[in-house]
Amino acid sequence: MSEAMLEQKLKAILHSDPVMMQVLQGTRDLQLPDWRVFSGAVYQRVWNHQTGRAVDYGIKDYDIGYFDPDTSWDAEDVWIKRFAAHFEGPLSEQVEVRNQARVHLWFPEKYGQPYTPLTHTDEAMARFVAPCFAVGVRLENDGEISVAAPFGLEDMFNLTIRPTPERPVAKDWDKIITKLQARWPELKVMNP
Repeated sequence: MSEAMLEQKLKAILHSDPVMMQVLQGTRDLQLPDWRVFSGAVYQRVWNHQTGRAVDYGIKDYDIGYFDPDTSWDAEDVWIKRFAAHFEGPLSEQVEVRNQARVHLWFPEKYGQPYTPLTHTDEAMARFVAPCFAVGVRLENDGEISVAAPFGLEDMFNLTIRPTPERPVAKDWDKIITKLQARWPELKVMNP
């Protein structure tokens, strides 16, 4: 299937999910700068679709990355509180908003690897631990969902997980794989 066809399929999966659309619409309405919903909220929905599971199976949260040159914790905390107040019920606790301009400040200590500063949100995905994780979406003002996927969508739709090229393998790679395969045993793992 072509990349364009995979993108259309992804958009159809997302449009058919009322909770994901609520997150996308709410994020757009809050006018967060340079934002994407990415990680498990996206790829796990596709895996669930591909394997016939419930749309929200295994999904714990909604990672929302944005880019604001103000790297202070106070500025990020303002957005975190806005999101918690905007969404009701369990979504207020499941939506996790993080400024991608701040990642280089905490990443080396948390993961033991260097991390050069980013210049925009989409750049972050090229540094995710696996290409199938590196898919982000945004609901545009015209109602269209835009997709950013620096490594394409094929791995995600084929349930293939491999380390991201040009990046050190995550030190907890085996733990990540074990956890994911416990929920999606159909995953095809390409170990380093």
